[in-house]
Amino acid sequence: MKSERFHTLVEAYGADPRRWPEHERADALAWARAHRAEADAVLEAALALDAWLARDMVAPPSRALVEQIMAGAPIPAPEHKAPSKRRRFWWSGAAFAGAGLAGALAGALTMSLVLLGNPPPSASDAAHGAAHESPSWMSTGFDGSIDDWGDE
Repeated sequence: MKSERFHTLVEAYGADPRRWPEHERADALAWARAHRAEADAVLEAALALDAWLARDMVAPPSRALVEQIMAGAPIPAPEHKAPSKRRRFWWSGAAFAGAGLAGALAGALTMSLVLLGNPPPSASDAAHGAAHESPSWMSTGFDGSIDDWGDE
């Protein structure tokens, strides 16, 4: 162990070797025995700091403070009224499936209006030349429909 590492250990963990990291404790003690004068000076300064820190005591909270904190704490809901996570998950899954089903039904309805609104021409329509006519709501300006708005 080097001198710098010993100084770092004592500054970080104090003068008591029981607080030093276990894997470095034996090396630090061996270095302290080998360099007695330097180790004593470092440990002396650390002992003074350790004693000063040990004198600092935090008083326990008063009974009135504990009661005030407990009075202001939120009251948990009874367990029999709180929905379980499994139940909440089931409802969210059902809502997701319902939205998907509604979308599928809306798409099927739209496609049935588009595809079934223009039935295939029958034999009588073909005989009268109405094979290419489509309902007015399905016509565009490019399909050659009979609805001509150009004269207006």
